[in-house]
Amino acid sequence: MSQRCVVLIGMMGAGKSGVGRALAETLGYEFVDTDKLIEKNAGKKIRRIFEDEGEARFRELEKEAVASLKGSTGKVIATGGGAFQAQENRVVFNSIGLTVYLKASARELYARIKNDTSRPLIHTADPKAEIARLLAEREHNYESAVVVVDTEDLSVEEVVDHLIDELARRTLGDG
Repeated sequence: MSQRCVVLIGMMGAGKSGVGRALAETLGYEFVDTDKLIEKNAGKKIRRIFEDEGEARFRELEKEAVASLKGSTGKVIATGGGAFQAQENRVVFNSIGLTVYLKASARELYARIKNDTSRPLIHTADPKAEIARLLAEREHNYESAVVVVDTEDLSVEEVVDHLIDELARRTLGDG
């Protein structure tokens, strides 16, 4: 397989971190979570960044973290749910590797993250509706990924197997 990066995009709860870790291990690649990179660079948790400085500042920090990945090889990168919305982030991601949209319905996403208190964008009166709104707003960009995998009824292992097959097919020139 080539050393191009694999960039996992999609909504919170789509499985980017879990799939990313497992895929990186399978490929022998480094795993990078852009949210963890932001936290390291900022010296605080994302939830605290949102509380102290707001979403606009978080998005600036996110762009800086993504820009730091320019020229990367041999990495599986799990992005934050909104990272693929910024054009400059999409340019970086598309330049370093294969973009993969891990897709799931708003209902499934809510079921996966409803008890996760670390997700500031769903701290609303109606988190189910907020997830549906964000998904509708973001899906057009997500769908522009090179590969789309519906994770709704798949285990992490099944998604990884699918991606390994996809990467092998593309390496052999079929895609």
